[in-house]
Amino acid sequence: MRARPRSILYTPALSLDRVMKAWSYDADVHLIDLEDSVPPADKPAAREICRAALEKAPRPRNVAVRMNELGTLAAVHDVLLFAEAPVKPGIVLMTMVTTAVEIDLLRRTLASAGVRPEIYVTVETVESIHDIDAIARAADGLVFGSADLAATLGVDISWESMQAARQAMAMACARYDTVCVDTANYRLSEPDVLTEETTRVRALGFHGKATVHPGELAEINRVLGPDADELDHARRVAAAVAEADGGIAVLDGHMVGPPFARRARDTVAREDAWTARFGDRGERA
Repeated sequence: MRARPRSILYTPALSLDRVMKAWSYDADVHLIDLEDSVPPADKPAAREICRAALEKAPRPRNVAVRMNELGTLAAVHDVLLFAEAPVKPGIVLMTMVTTAVEIDLLRRTLASAGVRPEIYVTVETVESIHDIDAIARAADGLVFGSADLAATLGVDISWESMQAARQAMAMACARYDTVCVDTANYRLSEPDVLTEETTRVRALGFHGKATVHPGELAEINRVLGPDADELDHARRVAAAVAEADGGIAVLDGHMVGPPFARRARDTVAREDAWTARFGDRGERA
């Protein structure tokens, strides 16, 4: 089963010290941003910072780089960075994608240079929502980009205005076992909003949430990670159904059957995959 990050921390490639400091924070994936947070004039320097940071990364497989929009000269330079850097990022995050063809093009281009990162896509255009099934199939992960989508729709970033897009993402990701990550919370002064939003996206089937503020990581990790009681219950459900030869069983006064066992097994498998890739806090600088 694919390992799904619970938290992605965005850090702009404006200072090597700042990028390296971010590794001390408890994020599953540390993302180096070359796109919106970097002014055009600073992008060449940002790529050099990114290259140096990758060489110093304790776990490059869990470092992501957000590149510029495919079809721009900035993106060409980003692709050359990925091809030529001695240490490669484990994840490349695409922006402003409109069709799955763009994902396939980037994947083939990088593969021609022997570079095979996971490719995540920021879902932030109306076209990407329209083509969400094909995009989820082509990508390894989707990250919701609420700000650009809301701007295109001419609406505020509210739960109601963004719910349909989130539901479309969750359904498509479930179909193709694609990582599904929610947008960053933009109301940083209201921690209750973060908890409510993260709880709601978990209920929809999202696996992770992005953030630009390390102070949000503990709450994101808490809400999106199973606790010990949940894992213990999942193992007991799977065992009870197995003892019933795959039929209906009664556990703690509740009827459980094959659908419950499948969810329980998936819960345990997801946690095992997460632990194998992201769970060793001791390796984080």
